[in-house]
Amino acid sequence: MATPQAPIGSGFGAASTAAEVIQGIDLTGKIVIVTGGYSGIGLETVRAFYSAGAKVIVPARDIEKAEKGLSDMPGVVIDSMDLLNPESIDVFAARFLTRFDQLHILVNNAGIMATPLEHDQRGFESQFAANHLGHFQLTVRLWPALVRAEGARVVALSSYAHRRAGIDFHDPNFEHREYNPWVAYGQAKTANALFAVALDSIGQRHGVRAFSVHPGGIATDLQRYLTKTEIDTLDIIDKSGKPIIDPENNRKTPQQGAATSVWCATSPKLEGMGGVYCADCEIAAALPSDESTEMHGVRPRAFDSVAAGRLWQLSEQLTGVRIVQE
Repeated sequence: MATPQAPIGSGFGAASTAAEVIQGIDLTGKIVIVTGGYSGIGLETVRAFYSAGAKVIVPARDIEKAEKGLSDMPGVVIDSMDLLNPESIDVFAARFLTRFDQLHILVNNAGIMATPLEHDQRGFESQFAANHLGHFQLTVRLWPALVRAEGARVVALSSYAHRRAGIDFHDPNFEHREYNPWVAYGQAKTANALFAVALDSIGQRHGVRAFSVHPGGIATDLQRYLTKTEIDTLDIIDKSGKPIIDPENNRKTPQQGAATSVWCATSPKLEGMGGVYCADCEIAAALPSDESTEMHGVRPRAFDSVAAGRLWQLSEQLTGVRIVQE
């Protein structure tokens, strides 16, 4: 049964932190993977799960940076993986499955934003590849462990940037249309939300539920490709170079930014629910149209079940991977 795209009264809000959300949650014996879990909101997401007793695995493209970022959390497992390298995704997943029988929480947190036109090793546009296709492949490869966990949750990091663009099913990799880094980012973030819709539809009969998340506007390494003008337009850093913190208006600390991911992954209030886009530690309200100018809420393009199914099929075709039912 589909979960309504409507708030449920979580008890948390825009200013809540990951530490507050995880309070009272015991993850002892649970296995968790967080991609990009060694910097920014990913690091704070790992910290919350770690504090609750989970065994956390962090796949990383930059092992040295990961070791430095996670040095204060002994026991967190760091393993090599590059979302733009499909072979490395398969190798990581295979290694995981030889070590662990179950996967209770998967947070597809890693991503890139507004990059120049680049491609993954298959030739696919890098934002669509890293943010969506790489995570699609990873999730499918880890499917057996998710099913065996009996109640697993998958969290996909989307963004309010889904309002910038839907999926161009005829040319997702900008082979025939002019490349615009922000359109590409918007497409990728819409894809993240639709991925959660489709995965939840497939997974719920196996006890696997999926959610997508808008974490908020946070000053992190995600902005490394932006010009000063673009950063100024985002209005997340003040003139002195310090991050602007105003959670009610979408400007958050990394700890606040991680909170919705942690809430989706662990909240008892979401038991039996899934396939919804969440923000500010709450299921976001559905907006009336894709043309809505409202900052809060989610546009129809990001929870359209037909588009979600179509994207799932396209992703299978592009990656050559698909779920094999046990």
